[in-house]
Amino acid sequence: MTQTAVADSDTGIPLRELARRHGLTAAGRLPGLPAYSRQLWSYRHFIASYANAKVMSSLGKTRLGMVWQVLTPLINAAVYYVIFGVVLNTKHNIDNFVAYLCTGVFIFQFTQSVVQAGIQAISGNLGLIRALHFPRASLPLAITMVEVRNMLASMAVLMVIVVSFGEAITWQWLLVVPIFLLQSVFNAGLAMAAARLGSKVADFKQLVPFIMRIWLYGSAVLYPVTRFTDHLSGWKLAIVEANPLLVFIDLMRHALMEDVPLAASPMVLWLEAIGWTVAVGIGGYVYFWRGEKGYGRG
Repeated sequence: MTQTAVADSDTGIPLRELARRHGLTAAGRLPGLPAYSRQLWSYRHFIASYANAKVMSSLGKTRLGMVWQVLTPLINAAVYYVIFGVVLNTKHNIDNFVAYLCTGVFIFQFTQSVVQAGIQAISGNLGLIRALHFPRASLPLAITMVEVRNMLASMAVLMVIVVSFGEAITWQWLLVVPIFLLQSVFNAGLAMAAARLGSKVADFKQLVPFIMRIWLYGSAVLYPVTRFTDHLSGWKLAIVEANPLLVFIDLMRHALMEDVPLAASPMVLWLEAIGWTVAVGIGGYVYFWRGEKGYGRG
């Protein structure tokens, strides 16, 4: 301490300025958002490797492995078709209800899987977090990458289903790519927000299934979107139609199907999709970054 003070006295340079000149920072200090983003980019190979390891691990747990990523939404779609399409007869206003239903189920399942896995991104990897130093956002991003890979296989199956039930392949199918990219960024933001919430509030994991079930019923997955306009109006209808998952599902249905009812015009849906992607993608990232110092403690 005495030597440091003498050196400071000799040079006349404040210790803080001296530390800044030599690139020294306080231990445990939260890096700025640009610096944190650069760190995260430098760990992109780690994120990809971790995602690959997660995929290989999941494949080894069951006999069918990755096939379940396709079977799960297919089985859900079959159950929902029997209950809502046949028993409750919600299909009478939709010409191609099977394609309509499967598109909604597959797109909703994509976001649901990311949220359910993201909630444990931190709490389920405490050993890794406490043993190694790396940007913690790598974990929810890796989980998102896993679900993106799974969804690519599901999308191939969905397209086969849509064509098999009479829909023609048109130029609008090209819109599937930007829709999928927008939803992937949206999901990444959700995963990071869920990861921080899951690390701070252990009981939040128990609430997620109920939240996703309410979200399912509010996203016109199981019935025509016109049901909302038939029973709601004013600000209630505006809130329901602004639902981000309803927006992504409507856009995907519009891309894959002809003459499908929509909650709003395609232009409005695109603007809403971009707005939700920016808000949730960036907002979730910033929210996660601000909690970086606390992950893995206690």
